[in-house]
Amino acid sequence: MPKLDHIAHKISLPEGVTAAVNGNDVTVAKDGNSLTREFRHPRIEVRDSSGELEVFVNLPRKKEKALAGTWAAHLTNMARGVDSGFEYKLKAVYSHFPMTIRVNGNQMTVTNLFGEKVPRVAALPWSPAEVEVKVQNKTDVTVSGADREKVGQTAANIERSCRIKNRDRRVFQDGIYIVSKGNLRGGI
Repeated sequence: MPKLDHIAHKISLPEGVTAAVNGNDVTVAKDGNSLTREFRHPRIEVRDSSGELEVFVNLPRKKEKALAGTWAAHLTNMARGVDSGFEYKLKAVYSHFPMTIRVNGNQMTVTNLFGEKVPRVAALPWSPAEVEVKVQNKTDVTVSGADREKVGQTAANIERSCRIKNRDRRVFQDGIYIVSKGNLRGGI
């Protein structure tokens, strides 16, 4: 395999989005909404250059090449999240026992799932300012926010809380499932 002398991933920022690099911390902001993340490695650096960010590695090894690509993806997601946001849609499915979904502060309660007497609880570890969870039409759940990882983890917590054990999944399909995921305002 040929050796590369350097790798430079350029991340263009959408219109109105600004980025600031402070040592190992990178802050991406737009209209008062901002995301900050730490990127620390002895040989990989994030540079701010005239309206775009650059992930740079000099004489990369295999792991550093992979890590540079990962950092570029994280920075792209941060810029996209601050610009348009991310949204996951979930759907509650039941066959016989109608379930009730309620959001109370930092937890989501699912009652009467599969006829169970004890309600199931999904943890919503972030504040509603960071990740917003809405229930519409009794069966549609929307999870939205600027940080892709927090939105995805919240949707996964909701889906996992309704998992039914010791039953055939092909027959007993009651639960809450992720239906779609993507940008809040258009595109993927």
